[in-house]
Amino acid sequence: MPRRPPERFAFDALQVDPCADQPLYRQLEQRLRDAILAGQLKPAERVPSTRRLAADLQVSRNTVSLAYAQLLSEGYLEAEVGSGTRVSRHLPDDLLQASPAPRTAASAAVGPRLSRRGSSVAALGQWITLPGVPPRPFRPHVPALDLFPRHIWRRLSQRRLRRMPWYEWGQVPPLGYPPLREAIAEYLGISRGVRCTAEQVVIVAGAQQAIDFVARLLLDDGEAAWIEEPGYTPARHLFELAGVEVVPVPVDGDGLSVAAGEQLRADARLAYVTPSCQWPTGLTMSLPRRLELLEWARCQSAWILEDDYNGEYRYDGRPLPAIHGLADDGHVIYMGTFSKVMFPGLRLGYLVVPDQLREAFRAARWMADRHSPPFEQAILTDFINEGHFARHLRRMRTACAARQQALVDALDRHLGGAVEVVGRESGLQLLVHAGAGMDARRLTTAAQKAGVEFHPLSVYAAAEPEREGMILGFAAYREEQIEQAVQDWAVRLERG
Repeated sequence: MPRRPPERFAFDALQVDPCADQPLYRQLEQRLRDAILAGQLKPAERVPSTRRLAADLQVSRNTVSLAYAQLLSEGYLEAEVGSGTRVSRHLPDDLLQASPAPRTAASAAVGPRLSRRGSSVAALGQWITLPGVPPRPFRPHVPALDLFPRHIWRRLSQRRLRRMPWYEWGQVPPLGYPPLREAIAEYLGISRGVRCTAEQVVIVAGAQQAIDFVARLLLDDGEAAWIEEPGYTPARHLFELAGVEVVPVPVDGDGLSVAAGEQLRADARLAYVTPSCQWPTGLTMSLPRRLELLEWARCQSAWILEDDYNGEYRYDGRPLPAIHGLADDGHVIYMGTFSKVMFPGLRLGYLVVPDQLREAFRAARWMADRHSPPFEQAILTDFINEGHFARHLRRMRTACAARQQALVDALDRHLGGAVEVVGRESGLQLLVHAGAGMDARRLTTAAQKAGVEFHPLSVYAAAEPEREGMILGFAAYREEQIEQAVQDWAVRLERG
């Protein structure tokens, strides 16, 4: 077997720190980009395969793949069939400097710049994941895409292509395709206890747009909003970008602590909550706490934004009715999405708003992007009205319950007392803490070395949590994948 020619650049000396705040793939991407720009890696120079570099650096192959994918998309690397991956041959000469001149404060200030809000948006780049990269156990926020009935969706799409009137290909009302709004209102009344009419349903491009509209339309600069702590960090960012003062309110076993919120900012104008499946703990807000939150909203003339992103996934009894169904005075705005029960690429969600807000949301949707695509809305309408949605949801509940149990069993079998599992009653994720006598950093380092994907609890907390945790998604992974990933994790942990 011919020996591999020696490499001029010491790839195995690249430094990545699993304990750093920045993800490993971002660190590796930056190290390689710096080496190219500094001339340490020359144009057309070959880089190692993902498998070999992963082994050299003792990181997962997915980490290297993510770094390479970003550099390929930026033009720093190029790939050819049969030739592997190389440094791009077409980089501008003025970028390839052995010692690039440092930027001074004066030079950085020359020319147009971002606004303060723009700088805040740019700082959120770490939340943007690369598309098209297959998830590995146990990446959260990924539904069971392998179970989606694509053959039914294809058939409905083809039928709509043949039968959809020409004028519906133009525009639909900004609030959404009327038959879809009717179907959603009927579904919510039956399954989630939400009392609403189709006129109150606003179709949006997913949960992020819904939160953004709520923040901009209901809160003025400097007004306060309660956010669960720990909680859904992208929501916190959206409120901050809208000029809202974010007040992290601690979560206990009953949900967001209203008493703690009143001590922090009783005059807040809105509370953002995930009561059916608190993100990221997976716990459910108790009925007394829901009633307490409603009473606070009434006394303060405040809003409650109820994010029911995972309300359908409950494994201990029937799904609990929404807070919206307990209120009759218009203080609750209900929010849902099809990302977790169908597929994220659909980019369709909805809000249920009081009648007095309908015109404001209609105008906001029209100014933002007019409306969601009518074709996808029409197909989704058929999917719901013909019973496919209800059947798919039942299948998903059964499968996700089995996958959750497979993860719990695998953790117990292979890691035992090294981990402590929280929040099994609902959702598509588990929160795991290091068990008694186990060092949390050692546990997470072993997971990273085994190629196990997870989200640290700290990224969803405004302050350092009392106990660091790992958020493990399970919905997208078959039982055998779950077993193998936990087994690999345990082996790495044992090796130290």
